[in-house]
Amino acid sequence: MPRGAVNANAFEAQHSREMRLTFAQMIGLLLALTLLHGCSSVPRSFEPSRPIPAGTFDHRALDGVLRDHVHEGIVAYPDIARDSRFSAYLDALNRVDPNGLPTRAERLAFWINAYNAFAIDGILAGYSPRTLVGQYQYFIAHRHKVGGRTINLYDLEQKLLIPDFREPRIHFAIVCASRSCPRLISGAYDPARLEEQLDAGARAFVNDPFRNRFDRQRKVARLSKIFEWFEEDFSAEAGSLLAYVSRYVTDDDLARELADGRFRVEFIDYDWSLNGVAPDGETGAGPSS
Repeated sequence: MPRGAVNANAFEAQHSREMRLTFAQMIGLLLALTLLHGCSSVPRSFEPSRPIPAGTFDHRALDGVLRDHVHEGIVAYPDIARDSRFSAYLDALNRVDPNGLPTRAERLAFWINAYNAFAIDGILAGYSPRTLVGQYQYFIAHRHKVGGRTINLYDLEQKLLIPDFREPRIHFAIVCASRSCPRLISGAYDPARLEEQLDAGARAFVNDPFRNRFDRQRKVARLSKIFEWFEEDFSAEAGSLLAYVSRYVTDDDLARELADGRFRVEFIDYDWSLNGVAPDGETGAGPSS
């Protein structure tokens, strides 16, 4: 399932593999979760208390946290929990009106950074997307404060970032604390360098053999589930999924074969293991490489 997306087929498959619920339990769970999801909403106006002028807001606190506690995509959650800069950044997100940011790049960088900070905060709060119920709690039930309003991760991605910005590279920038997600970069997204950072993230993700594999002999592209979940976004940008992937493949010959549609596509199962060291100090899945 995409990061928080309500996808009945994916839930059913995951249920059959992991949850083994009875039919009655499943119906009750889906009814409860549907009600939860129905209560979600996306704020379109903001009323922060103790407001920070949008012109003075920056992401330096988050940048320092990520530089110090994220290495090669592996997140040291216990260290972030002890870092006062992280709680200060979360507080600052709730004190700024993001609609007051003057440029598209500033608004997009704001929401990408907010998503990644909120995803970390959800783990620190004790939530985890490793199970079916956990995904609803993590992506939908748990809400985060921004600009005096609240939002969950599902709505931030599905109802704000995707429709408002129509930028497929966000799918390689926002990180939901799982091993098969893109690697969390060691720094914040900077409006002045956003295009460079988004391009670098797309190229790194597409060419990462843990997340995408290309069998030249059998002509099979085994791609991340992210490409399946958001295929519409990628195809709308490039005409087809493989044409989009071909833009970022570093091997020129492979890029041409992909763009020509010579490959059959399969999708790799998603690993929801934690992308680092858990808040309780237990080691997660380790480096995703």
